[in-house]
Amino acid sequence: MNQKQVYGFTEGNAGMKTLLGGKGANLAEMTRVGLPVPKGFTITTDACKAYLHHERNLPQGIMTQITEAMADLEARTGQGFGERENPLLVSVRSGSVTSMPGMMDTILNLGLNDESVEGLAKLTGNPRFAYDCYRRLMQMFGNVVLGIEHIHFDRLLQQLKTEEGVMDDQEVSADGWIRLTGLYNSCYIKHANRPFPQNVHEQLQLAIEAVFGSWNNPRAIVYRKINQIPDDQGTAVNVQCMVFGNKGNDCGTGVVFTRNPSTGETGLYGEYLINAQGEDVVAGIRTPQPIQTLHEEMPDVYEQLSRVANGLELHYKDMQDIEFTVENGKLYLLQTRGGKRNAQAALKIAVDLVTEGLLRKEDALNRIEAAHLDQLLHRGIDEAAVKDLLATGLPASPGAAAGQIVFDADTAEEWARSGKQVILVRPETTPEDIHGVLAAEGILTSRGGMTSHAAVVARGMGKPCVCGCESIRIQLEEKRILVDGRSLTEGEWLTLDGGSGRVIAGIVPLREAEITPELERMLEWADEVRTLKVLANADSPQDARTAREFGAEGIGLCRTEHMFLSPAKLPIVQKMILAESKEERVQALAQLLPMQQQDFEEIFEQMDGLPVTIRLLDPPLHEFLPNSAELQKQLAQLGEGQADAEPERRRLTVLLQKVNSLHEANPMLGQRGCRLGIVYPEIYDMQTEAIFKAALKCVDAGIKVLPEIMIPLVGHDSELKLLRERVEALAREILGEEKGRRLDYKIGTMIEVPRAALTAHRIAPYADFFSFGTNDLTQMTLGYSRDDAEGKFLTHYIDQKLLSHNPFQVLDTEGVGRLIEMAVSAGRSVKPSLKTGICGEHGGDKESIFFCQRVGLNYVSCSPYRIPLARIAAAQAWIQWNGEQSRETAKAG
Repeated sequence: MNQKQVYGFTEGNAGMKTLLGGKGANLAEMTRVGLPVPKGFTITTDACKAYLHHERNLPQGIMTQITEAMADLEARTGQGFGERENPLLVSVRSGSVTSMPGMMDTILNLGLNDESVEGLAKLTGNPRFAYDCYRRLMQMFGNVVLGIEHIHFDRLLQQLKTEEGVMDDQEVSADGWIRLTGLYNSCYIKHANRPFPQNVHEQLQLAIEAVFGSWNNPRAIVYRKINQIPDDQGTAVNVQCMVFGNKGNDCGTGVVFTRNPSTGETGLYGEYLINAQGEDVVAGIRTPQPIQTLHEEMPDVYEQLSRVANGLELHYKDMQDIEFTVENGKLYLLQTRGGKRNAQAALKIAVDLVTEGLLRKEDALNRIEAAHLDQLLHRGIDEAAVKDLLATGLPASPGAAAGQIVFDADTAEEWARSGKQVILVRPETTPEDIHGVLAAEGILTSRGGMTSHAAVVARGMGKPCVCGCESIRIQLEEKRILVDGRSLTEGEWLTLDGGSGRVIAGIVPLREAEITPELERMLEWADEVRTLKVLANADSPQDARTAREFGAEGIGLCRTEHMFLSPAKLPIVQKMILAESKEERVQALAQLLPMQQQDFEEIFEQMDGLPVTIRLLDPPLHEFLPNSAELQKQLAQLGEGQADAEPERRRLTVLLQKVNSLHEANPMLGQRGCRLGIVYPEIYDMQTEAIFKAALKCVDAGIKVLPEIMIPLVGHDSELKLLRERVEALAREILGEEKGRRLDYKIGTMIEVPRAALTAHRIAPYADFFSFGTNDLTQMTLGYSRDDAEGKFLTHYIDQKLLSHNPFQVLDTEGVGRLIEMAVSAGRSVKPSLKTGICGEHGGDKESIFFCQRVGLNYVSCSPYRIPLARIAAAQAWIQWNGEQSRETAKAG
């Protein structure tokens, strides 16, 4: 193989991230600018993809390139790989293109064997250090490469500590570590049918293959799925000379952020451990010290670290997450990357970087992950209700949650699937627990710090997390926690406050969060940039009020059927459906009219000056009646021959007959939408009358009303023509234009039938707007019943990569999107001023919003709580689209 697959750190730069992975590109960049980075090389993501494609065989010729790179390291360090006297040891670490902390595997101290460990002991004069390194290598290698479960090594380690009467690893004697390496070798033979490999080149090849293979381990797959990271990126492998933080008390290791990843505050934030290796910090095995105490213990190192951190932040123009090691008082940088942060911190950091002159507003907007904005609306605890504080740990990820205690990830997933709220309680989490973290409302650990696995993953998911709560004793086998003489067992309730680190017994009421000043500022910037309007799907005055508070520019979808389901209206609606004649139906509708009018008045009041799009009744009538099975059950429960039960029997029998008569083989394609308004025009007449009477009353009260009447499920232009004429006739009658009363209103349709999209040029003359109902349009275009698809086969399609996304969450741009694009183009060819938008759930999805920008829609409409997300995403969409247009113009020029 002639292709270059191995790059020394001196050969790369930050722009080679796709090839070298994020870690490799940043190590090369730091090397290039002269920072203290241990020497090494990177094996490319292309090599990983080739390895996975060729049934886990390394590409031909790659080991030759790796051997040459190792020889270069030997020459530059003066050490020999596998030599006894002066052994070269390396770490083998993953480094994906998109940061995936803790999801793939790492091996430290590679290059030690029974001979070189003696040389390392002699060279350093510290046998305890040398054999500590050796047992760590054996433990990591056994688990990562040969699949020996951690528990087998952990039991031997705990047994050794018990024998020596010590609590912490750093207290184990040299003789203890020597004995343990022998026991570990026996463990290899028992569980892997082979001893630990003594050939260091075999160690290296097996380690590289294992790290490549870890791209497809279960936790990495789950993490990619959660964060929508492409499966075809692959990971690079970084082979780097070891530096040792576990040689003594002038050594250490740590993780530091250049700003607080939970709050965004400036200043170093992180932790370190004296006399430890890097995995000790992130694994949560020991509770580390705050980085500020390093200033007291190693002031020179702290000052150098501060300077380097500031320099890296200026260089990358972003908050950095830096791993470092101190060996005999000398600082080494092992990694820098854009730091994972929660939504609150992301917004503050972005705003501050603009204020500091490092970023433009557009750059700051692009830095915001739109999905994180959901996290910003974190719930908090009702402080007045806090009565039973159990303990306080480290506030690792903000937000509040209440749930039932579970002690393992599988139980968390199982209970959550059954509808229970759970709090996952662990001594510390590992990457294997990710499915439990995903399922849980919050996470509590007794060990680990603010940069432990639990903290990093919880922050990324926006879940509350309390770490390092050492006053709690967790007994996994007994499934209970002990704290201050109290015992709480699995299934009991806890409340976590991730912002303060409090652990509270029982259920504490939670309060919703408020929009922060940073979010307000970012939304102002977004509104300056975006061209897509952001409207809300709102069916009640409360929804309308919430939407307006979040910055909605109107209501894009008001579903009137939701109003009919209120306890006051439903009996009247059922009376209307059960009517035996038009006269009876009109009487029932007359009772509904003032109620419906009041609904519209209250919504118009909330949206004073903004458009309100009201969809006339859409679902089939049987949805407002009890189901057939329930009625049959009630009939069966009435005893035969009971005279006093006869009236109820007759009522239920008539109701059952009506339900059966309204039964449809496929309700979604049956008598609903505009078909109802054509068969029962009095229903739409009542709603139209309510809309215009409510509008007039509000106008008389000084409220500016902009009603838009939406006719649902139109598939043929004749349907819309007929119903538009009827609405306009009623409007003329109600508004009484001859008396000088005028009201600006629009009549349009929801495009959710493929035929409507295909014949949009015929429908447009009768429509002032097209609102694409992407939920139903997706169902009809793909031929998927949403409930059946999501409940039965859709997950299999996504898991098997038959579909890249759930099409009900992310718009199918190639199919459904093509229909939308055709309809917009055809409609505007007839009516250039035609207003267009989407009002399905896709209106709050970032990728779908980007599509709407590209095809020239006027607005998106989404649920009230997704309005901030949609405003940011709309700005990002415009920035991307504008950039593409500028590049196309430059090419053409």
